[in-house]
Amino acid sequence: MKQAIYGLMLYVFLILPPVANLLESIMIVHMHMQMPLLVISGFLMARFFQMKFPGFFEKWNGNGVPGILLFIVIWIYWMIPRSMDEAVTIQMVEVLKFISLPFLAGIPLRDSWIKLGKIGRNITYVFFVIMFGLMAWLYIGADSQICNNYLEVEQKTLGWGSLAFAAFLLIYVLQLLFIDQSEFE
Repeated sequence: MKQAIYGLMLYVFLILPPVANLLESIMIVHMHMQMPLLVISGFLMARFFQMKFPGFFEKWNGNGVPGILLFIVIWIYWMIPRSMDEAVTIQMVEVLKFISLPFLAGIPLRDSWIKLGKIGRNITYVFFVIMFGLMAWLYIGADSQICNNYLEVEQKTLGWGSLAFAAFLLIYVLQLLFIDQSEFE
């Protein structure tokens, strides 16, 4: 139950206006730090909801696929440049971000991850390698400013950060494929 309290504390910390403004002021920090931390806060709070509503999660997310699909859809939405822009300028979109990432992405991710099995997790990893590679291509290759609230140099920085993240994830997937994991269990 301590995890749920830590997740709630992280969530409350992230929604404080000075913290939110600071994290949203730099594009790469907004996408690669604030958004994952919101998902992690939901991930940590998920155990409380799983214990409180076990029937709901078993009925709704029995094999883990619906939950991981919900997580992916929410994550893809927040990777779109316009949604990041609107989260900074429109208050209701920012509220949507603070609700959707922890509660519609973090909680389903935790509930689904164990249920997916090895193949489902590997498919998810490959999807994220491709997605971050495409995001890198989009942000690095853009000749003009994509986001109104961020400079073009920040877009390029985010693109290189996404490329690095895709490369690290690819290395992780390759080591999963070529190294016998039973030695480490």
